[in-house]
Amino acid sequence: MAAGTDEALADAPGTPETAPPDGRRHPWRAFRRWRHRRPFGAGLALALGGAEILLTQRASVSVILAAGADSLAGYVLPIIMLVCGLLIVFNPRQRLFYSVIGVLASLASWVTSNLGGFLVGMLLGLVGSSLAFGWLPDRPRRRRRWLRRGDRGEAKTAAE
Repeated sequence: MAAGTDEALADAPGTPETAPPDGRRHPWRAFRRWRHRRPFGAGLALALGGAEILLTQRASVSVILAAGADSLAGYVLPIIMLVCGLLIVFNPRQRLFYSVIGVLASLASWVTSNLGGFLVGMLLGLVGSSLAFGWLPDRPRRRRRWLRRGDRGEAKTAAE
């Protein structure tokens, strides 16, 4: 029974042994490759922080315009956070500038937008901006070394 299931898995479409005849690849592979070449998680966190702050704002436009510039800043800063998060994802070369603007907008949202969207939006913005600032584009991928118990003892004796 096990041999039959192994053969069925090997003959399944999309496995490396049987590539599609027209040369197409899985559609998620291109997205995965694109995502790994940019600070995707950082931009997503910053954009989600801005969106969360925008969702916690509950006032009509007439109230905002009547209250003045202080109330308008409560909507402008989360929009800036959202735009900076998207720009970090789609234009990673300028990530340092966008991350600094994102940190400043996140910190200013504490005062202008319901304590930064009840802390959640502000913290998401700060974490996303910090990750974008620290992202390095040209680092080679790290390879994990799983040391077995026998290898640990040999590594200690080799180091001594």
